[in-house]
Amino acid sequence: MTHHPIARLFPLPLPSRRRLALLLIAFAAAMAALLPGTAAAAQTARACAKAHAAHGARCTVRPARHVKPARHAKARRKPRRRMAPKHGAVSHERQHRPRTTRARTARRKPHPPAGRARRAPRHARAPQAPLAARTVGGAKPQLLASCGYTPATRRLLHSQAIYVVDERSGTVLLERHANQIKPIASVSKLMTAVVSLDRRVPLAHRLRVSVSDRDTIKFTGSRLKVGSVLSRRDMLHIALMSSENRAAAALSRDYPGGRAAFIAAMNRKARVLGMTNTHFVNATGLSPHNVSTARDLARLVSAADRYPTIRAFSTDHAQVVHPGHGQLSYVNSNALVRGGDTRIQLQKTGFINEAGHCLVIRYRIGTRPVDVVLLDAPGPHDHVADAIRIRNWLACSLH
Repeated sequence: MTHHPIARLFPLPLPSRRRLALLLIAFAAAMAALLPGTAAAAQTARACAKAHAAHGARCTVRPARHVKPARHAKARRKPRRRMAPKHGAVSHERQHRPRTTRARTARRKPHPPAGRARRAPRHARAPQAPLAARTVGGAKPQLLASCGYTPATRRLLHSQAIYVVDERSGTVLLERHANQIKPIASVSKLMTAVVSLDRRVPLAHRLRVSVSDRDTIKFTGSRLKVGSVLSRRDMLHIALMSSENRAAAALSRDYPGGRAAFIAAMNRKARVLGMTNTHFVNATGLSPHNVSTARDLARLVSAADRYPTIRAFSTDHAQVVHPGHGQLSYVNSNALVRGGDTRIQLQKTGFINEAGHCLVIRYRIGTRPVDVVLLDAPGPHDHVADAIRIRNWLACSLH
């Protein structure tokens, strides 16, 4: 008969051995409670002891792996307040560097200023339409009622024919009798300048005023006496700026084929520009048979704006010329230019009794060119008042 090792160590009766086994089990349970890592081993030992006590069989209990108990997190220490170095002293303490990568990144990239919005991630940004689509899809320019443009204020305009067009988009902003054919007076000198410059003759070439340059239609006078000699540049300058009639007549005479060929070239240029309701009979505009429409004159303004010389001379404030007998001082015939309106890029005035007071202007509102044509204003200041009112509407509506 084989005896259990406990029986050999403790030769006790069977009831006593059972009590001893129970004591060992209790001891193992107590040790398991004290050592959390040995809970599984205690349970295994308890099962083995029961089996031994009941059947007397041998069992081997493998020791469980030791698991270190979790350490309690240390309480964070409050940062000690560092005393600022005294005046004149140098502090050799190193600044605390953040330990984590995120902290270092936050230190290298400070937060944006309060006035600047934080940029959204690339995947969260809304896709933008192409530039061309945004430009084409934008609203057409128009005069706004909030800027003072109403049917009531529109009736305050004095000019009988009005045409205002946005050059960039071709949008008509304002029109009144724009297709009505009317005399255009000295606005004709814009076409005179265009045809003269198209000839590409040096502007330094000198011209002499002759008897044929005098006005035989209205019999107006001129300070430019017969026999005066000026360069083509000066002739063109005072014709555009001060509407000098004899200067325009001299330019038309100095043309291959004479004055008749020059007038034919003016009408030919008008047809090229699409001015179907326009006709010229002289270069000065003194004839009431120089006629056009407000819509056609907008085409002429657009064509004349391509000539830097016309833009510069028509918007100059004053000019002194030397015709050979002293000097003559001329000023701009447009009160708006004399008043310093820098938004005027090109202009021309005109007046005869049949045409009334006329004015064409190319304004630059911001970066947008706008052409304004005013014909047949009754009073000497009505066309200027209309131009100011329209300019204010444009500046407010198209800013």
